[in-house]
Amino acid sequence: MLNSTEAARVTRLSIVRHGQTEWNLHQRIQGSTDIPLNSTGRAQAAESGMRLRERHWDVVVSSPLLRAEETARIIAGELGLTRPELDADMTERHHGEVEGLTFAERQKRFPDGVPVPGLETRQHVLGRVLPALARLADVHDGKSVLIVSHGGIIGTLLRHFTDGERPRHDEIIANGSVHDFVWQYGRIELTHFDATLRTVNESFDVLR
Repeated sequence: MLNSTEAARVTRLSIVRHGQTEWNLHQRIQGSTDIPLNSTGRAQAAESGMRLRERHWDVVVSSPLLRAEETARIIAGELGLTRPELDADMTERHHGEVEGLTFAERQKRFPDGVPVPGLETRQHVLGRVLPALARLADVHDGKSVLIVSHGGIIGTLLRHFTDGERPRHDEIIANGSVHDFVWQYGRIELTHFDATLRTVNESFDVLR
């Protein structure tokens, strides 16, 4: 059982979406396919790092996929921190046979209601990501942890913590957007839904 001091201690967990890739640019579903950043994505990562200097960070953690790891390395460099820790549980949601397709191609091949072979369910995503966040909060107790992950992961968490209200169907999770959570009293809570979320009319980038 935790004593009162341990229970009251707050661990801050912030999740940032990786920078842009060529597949993002061309609206292709990435999922677990390992696509690197493009030049815009590297610039976005550097910009995120500069913005994040305004806050204190103890450690950077990343999905092991190239687009996330490179984003994390750039951000860590901007923050003066060591090479990011890699955590496989923060990998993007697997999209099975639709990876590499555009949304239009996906809809044509698998219309609404047609199951996609190999698609990871949101329940399965939560089943690996929530315990991972709890583990990171335990390992980095009382510290501020920056996690670089993916649109599908962030979107699943946001839906979970807002009872499905956000993000709305007309919103995307912008590359470089940051979403804040706290771990306290043995539970995690969403504290900040990033202001850089934009509507589809303002940006045509894809979620993942």
